[in-house]
Amino acid sequence: MFDACGMLPSFASLHQLPFSHSLSRSLAIVMVMLAAMFTFTPAFAQDAADEFGGAEEDVVEVVDEPAAPAADNADAGGGGKAEQNLLSWTISSLGWGYLLVFLALSVTLVSLFVMNMLAARRDTLCPQELVDAFEERLNEKDFQGAYDMARTDESVLGQVLSAGLAKLSRGYGKAIEGMQEVGEEESMKLEHRLSYMALIGNLSPMIGLFGTVQGMIASFQVIALGGASPKPAELAEGISTALFTTLVGLAVAIPAIAAYNIIRNRVSRLLLEVGVTSENLMSRFEDVQPQGAKN
Repeated sequence: MFDACGMLPSFASLHQLPFSHSLSRSLAIVMVMLAAMFTFTPAFAQDAADEFGGAEEDVVEVVDEPAAPAADNADAGGGGKAEQNLLSWTISSLGWGYLLVFLALSVTLVSLFVMNMLAARRDTLCPQELVDAFEERLNEKDFQGAYDMARTDESVLGQVLSAGLAKLSRGYGKAIEGMQEVGEEESMKLEHRLSYMALIGNLSPMIGLFGTVQGMIASFQVIALGGASPKPAELAEGISTALFTTLVGLAVAIPAIAAYNIIRNRVSRLLLEVGVTSENLMSRFEDVQPQGAKN
């Protein structure tokens, strides 16, 4: 029953076994199945690899598309468009009426600021050169030369001193009164010019408030006429008008009020200096009596 090795049964003895025929047929079936498996598995594997490989190539093609630069370009283009349309959006929100009004107020404010700054200089109100030259003439007893020099000087101090010397023949008291009158007149001129800056500072936010009320009325009108679903663009138009008019009005008013207060304080200080300096220069005539007065 066993071969020479004594371990495996021989083929002859297998045929002699009762189940040799069924075992041989089972082995044949298993061999056929294994052969079929090894035959069709490479083809199936190749088909699967081709299928998944094609899908992977499609994915790679989609991923390799330059989506990020396109998005970046879109973002950059959107940002440039937003910046480009900001001015047009501001103009359309304000409207040409409010735009022209605020533009006129701004130009007027800048002009008044420059004029008042030039008028509020020390050389314009109380020049030190005039003080030194006038005092030198008085020390030399050249009263006519001092009067001519003060009268031809365009500063406030020159006008005050010339007015005092012109009335000195009527007494020192009248000379001081004349100086005070001229000083008040010059101060009123400066304050009158400064008051326009304060007017712009008070008027500009009122115009902005008027635009705010008008824009809110327009927005509520859109809500009232739009029913349950008003158009957001039309609603935002009125709100934009309300906000932009308020913003521009405050942007004009804040520097106007600040500049008015700063220049007014400077003018007040210089006018006080003019008064003190003129009285000190004229103090040497305190003993002058009116002509024709009895001792």
